[in-house]
Amino acid sequence: MLLHGVFPPVTTPFYPDGNVYYKKVESNVERFSRTPIAGIVVLGSTGESVMLSDQERRDVLKSVRETAAPSKVLIAGTAVESLHETLRLTEYAAELGYDVALVRTPHFYRKQMLPANLLNFYRTIADRSPLPVLIYNVPVFTAYDMPVEMVVELAGHPNIVGIKESSGDIEKARKIVEGTRHIQRSATVTETFEAVTPRMLAAAMPSNAEGGVLVPVGVLSGAAELKAAPSSAAVTVVGKMKTRQKEVGFQVLVGAAHKLHPSLEAGAVGAILAFACPAPTACYEIYAAWKEGDTELARLKQERIAQAAVRVGSELGVPGLKYGMDFNGYFGGPPRLPLLPPTGDVKKEIESLLADIRN
Repeated sequence: MLLHGVFPPVTTPFYPDGNVYYKKVESNVERFSRTPIAGIVVLGSTGESVMLSDQERRDVLKSVRETAAPSKVLIAGTAVESLHETLRLTEYAAELGYDVALVRTPHFYRKQMLPANLLNFYRTIADRSPLPVLIYNVPVFTAYDMPVEMVVELAGHPNIVGIKESSGDIEKARKIVEGTRHIQRSATVTETFEAVTPRMLAAAMPSNAEGGVLVPVGVLSGAAELKAAPSSAAVTVVGKMKTRQKEVGFQVLVGAAHKLHPSLEAGAVGAILAFACPAPTACYEIYAAWKEGDTELARLKQERIAQAAVRVGSELGVPGLKYGMDFNGYFGGPPRLPLLPPTGDVKKEIESLLADIRN
């Protein structure tokens, strides 16, 4: 599973009375789908997932799945504190057709989150999950920072495909990249090296009645991606889609927009960025310049968003991000209590910071 590029962890819109505003969920996702982002993350921290009921989580997942463009990778945040509930939500996401499960570190019983607990938790999730698993380390919210050594040990599991490393520590990201470099994996991609998921392959397949090329056994389950890859030059026709293989290994994605370029230089392959909610194209431009080898342009694009990414994307949290979305033409709306909307002065500050980042 290729997870290269920029992914916004979409917000959850609410009515003023606190109910989920599903029409605005769909409107935002339709607009994100027209941007150059690689995919969409649902029910992440920015999505206020901890504020939602189980039924609301399921309904939000369903709404996004039905609205997102078929070419976008769909990542479902399925973490609930217990393994049992995490698996239930992961299984539901798989039924809907999501591509990857993002699983945050358990943290409520923090003192008991010893290496044995976390290793057992993630290995059991990965053993039973119908979706590839992306570890989610976000110490700013959990007050638990997963050690590099634990990540490297878990990276060997064939169903754990990467990590969203949101500590903001570039050196830590570099150590994870170096510590997992020995892991050899490949992913199915398009002729132009864009992501292809089992859902996309299934959609490209003709029905038996229509005839045509049938997908090889193991491809839809993702098992084929874990085998040694043929040459990336070899093209395979799967239904209506031409595919090839790309070496990906264990994939490190970061979560700090103001450090995106140096994180990519350190070995990250992409990012899940809260700041990409109000400014997806501005974030993508950093990645695109880096991908093209234009270091100076990537640096300039990074400088362009640096101040806004820190203030709006990090310090002001979900309320600031939502107002930034309102300002840039998406629907942010109010957060859910106990979070409060930004004050008038803060709104003016956000408008000033985003004045030249309108996308």
